Amino acid sequence: MTANKLIIYQLFPRLFGNKNTKLTINGSRSENGTGKFNDISDRALQEIKKLGISHIWYTGIIEHAIVQGYPDNGIPGGNPLVIKGKAGSPYAIKDYYDVNPDLAEDVNHRIEEFQNLVSRTHRNDMKVIIDFVPNHLAREYHSDVKPKDISDFGEEDDRSVGFSPCNNFYYLPHEHLHLSDEIRNWFPNVDYQEYPAKVTGNDQFTTSPQINDWYETVKLNYGVDYQNNHSLHFDPIPDTWIKMKDILIYWAEKGVDGFRCDMAEMVPVEFWHWVIDKIKSEFPDTIFIAEVYNPYLYQAYIKTGKFDYLYDKVGLYDTLKGIIRGERSARDISKCWQSLNNLDKYMLRFLENHDEQRIASSYFASDPFKALPAMMLSVCFNRGASMIYSGQEFAETGMETSGYSGSDGRSTIFDYWNLPEHQKWMNDGKFDGELLSDQQKKLQNSYRSILKHAQLPAISQGEFYDVMWQNTDSSIFNSDKVYAFLRHTAKQKVLIICNFDTSTQHVQVKVPAHAIEIMDIPRPIELHFTKLDSNEEIKISSEEVAEKGLPLSLSAHQYLLFEIKY
Repeated sequence: MTANKLIIYQLFPRLFGNKNTKLTINGSRSENGTGKFNDISDRALQEIKKLGISHIWYTGIIEHAIVQGYPDNGIPGGNPLVIKGKAGSPYAIKDYYDVNPDLAEDVNHRIEEFQNLVSRTHRNDMKVIIDFVPNHLAREYHSDVKPKDISDFGEEDDRSVGFSPCNNFYYLPHEHLHLSDEIRNWFPNVDYQEYPAKVTGNDQFTTSPQINDWYETVKLNYGVDYQNNHSLHFDPIPDTWIKMKDILIYWAEKGVDGFRCDMAEMVPVEFWHWVIDKIKSEFPDTIFIAEVYNPYLYQAYIKTGKFDYLYDKVGLYDTLKGIIRGERSARDISKCWQSLNNLDKYMLRFLENHDEQRIASSYFASDPFKALPAMMLSVCFNRGASMIYSGQEFAETGMETSGYSGSDGRSTIFDYWNLPEHQKWMNDGKFDGELLSDQQKKLQNSYRSILKHAQLPAISQGEFYDVMWQNTDSSIFNSDKVYAFLRHTAKQKVLIICNFDTSTQHVQVKVPAHAIEIMDIPRPIELHFTKLDSNEEIKISSEEVAEKGLPLSLSAHQYLLFEIKY
């Protein structure tokens, strides 16, 4: 953990740098184009840095299965029956020791181009995070650039047994893989053979994975015998553990500063305890972020697994989305921190990522400004990390039908496509925002304003105090639509109020006497509440603010941040 709050910018290079505006649904790489490492220029990075970003999560770096290969460069194409979309899923890894060749200008120098991107990012005072996909890999996995002394996954497996702690995969012995007709009908003249069948990535111990399964992937074996009471076989250390440790060291040696670990909860926590210790002994500043959705596992993956941060998806994200959509009460936010049992500082907060629907889509809020109070709250809520997704600051909608992905409010990760609103900021590589509308420029400035508050000492290092327990009188405080809380250090005290309503809210925000005592403010005393964005000041006694409350008017979707002085 650092003294400063981590602010992560998730960036999908394939989409980020694509300048093509005339796209074909289900188009090929040559038809629709693709972003490159080199598109993420110094100028682009400087503009990203202005948002207040400390880390960039480059998504889709490690080579994954794609349909159209580069045969002249020794990279064969893949079987479309086991690839989602023509561009493929970044979570169906084809070679853990290589980068996606689509992202290189010169395919033969693709690793060097990635390392140049790492150097550019560091030069612009940001750190690099990439995906580590430990639970599953592509059905046609084959590493052609791995170190010579390392065997490939499955190369030495005993395929006659379903489970062996020495195997990298789980097998369904003496059975062929049978893809469903729904999958096969996409490519009726293509065949795919797998014998013996391997277990599918989302723990499907079946020879017939369905279209909603992760049918393009196979599950990796970490020594858990799922079909025999989940018995554990961790001594001696399983081969898969050792292979994955070597892969993490390989990327850390290339300057990668952190790993977002895909579906970490599907990999035994004992592995994480072992491997994170190993990596941090050599690279102590490396950060590990776990995609974990089961709150019952949070404690184990932090305390035993030793992760630095976990996704706060089923807690704060789901709650804020419901509030923005008018389906939940702002009071529910208090349940989020209460349920975490003091694990708040380990949580990664976000309102968008590649899995979730875009705020500006009709599936979420339609109006991106509706989410600004939620963004303010998620950034200031506690000492955990915060994240935005590339295009969020320009109201990207994800509503295009691109090919494998339909119009579902998500920017496709499977197709050769673009980010049309982001392209206006990119402006053919100038990154000057000249083509943005006034509303988009206003939205971008709002994100800059919100994210700069993240490094206030009270926000990045301070304690959290929820004042909602005292603000229960609905005649002066609508707790269904307004949420207020304090952040404080010995030297700085801050009050944050967020209005999630579509209309103005007139409130009297009580700062409890207990909170004043906790913040070590002497009583009675005159308090000065100063708006940090305008220097407007409200003076009120400590007794009056505790008993009657601070009188405020918040316009629709407004958030206010006051520094408290005395």
